[in-house]
Parts: sequence; C-alpha cells; structure tokens
Amino acid sequence: MTGRVIAVARDAGHHFSKAVVPEIAIVAGLGVAGDAHSGEAVKHRSRVKVDPSQPNLRQVHLIHAELFDEVAAKGFAVQAGDLGENITTRGIDLLGLPRGTILRIGEAVELQVTGLRNPCAQIDAFQHGLLAAVLEKRADGTLVRKSGIMTTVLTGGVVRAGDAIAVDFPAPPFLPLERV
Repeated sequence: MTGRVIAVARDAGHHFSKAVVPEIAIVAGLGVAGDAHSGEAVKHRSRVKVDPSQPNLRQVHLIHAELFDEVAAKGFAVQAGDLGENITTRGIDLLGLPRGTILRIGEAVELQVTGLRNPCAQIDAFQHGLLAAVLEKRADGTLVRKSGIMTTVLTGGVVRAGDAIAVDFPAPPFLPLERV
C-alpha cells in the first residue's frame, strides 16, 4: 500500500484549522516544529486539563483527502488543513491501518500510528452538520470515526506535498485503531 502527501499544514496556536504551507519539519519524539500540538506530553487542551503529564500520542494528525470527496457529496466544502490535520494524504486507507503501523514519508520521516482522532463539536462550529458527516454508525451500533488518525514521530525530517508514503504493517495480530 502506497500513497501521496497532498498537503501539509501547521499552526502555532490552538485554532481549529491549520495553514497549508510548502513544507513541515517533523521532529522525532515531538511532532511538527512550530505546531501547537508538538511535544512529548499531551498538548490538546482538553487532555491537558485531565493530566498534563500524559504522553502525547497525537503528535502528527493525518487525514485522507478521500474524506473531503465524501463530505463534498453531502454538500460540505472542506480543504486541506481545514480540519486541523498536519498531513493530508491520498491513496491510503488510513482508517483501516492497524495500531503500530509505520508510515514512511518522503526521504526520512517515520510516523507510528497510535489511533483515531475523536471528532468534536468544533467541527460543527466550522460547518454546521459536518460532525455527523464524519461519523457513521454501523448496523451493529459501532461508531466509525472518519476524521483521521494520530501518530507519534519515530524519525524526523521534512515533509512536502507530493512526497510518497509507504506503509509498514506491524507483526500480527493486528490491533484495530481506537480513539486517542
């Protein structure tokens, strides 16, 4: 399984959307240089309130551009960076990856998949009704979160639009992604 980086984004503040930039520097063990969510300990404000010493399992956020196509068919206009992701991808089933998968991006970057992004009400503040569009309930009642995956950084480097993404699966048994 291979894919491509469509766009990269970062934001030094805790804003919902991130600005698309030509490249981002990824720092091992921290995340995206200059991004508010970079760090060894958790940076998401709701998680900091609970326990600021928690390890940051959400250093780099990836969303598949196929989600934008899906929500466009439902009347929403979403572009790269709009949902707060650092890396927008195409060609990889991010939501289907098992926990522990390694994503090799560009020449050097290695990200380890930790889990699913849990979409929050801020998505509806961005565009009313979008939260329901990025969530799905299966027939068995299972909630499917479609708003991307979270990763930690094993190896740093620079990521740009157009970079290739290779997938290295962990040894079985594969563990499904859960919200982090």
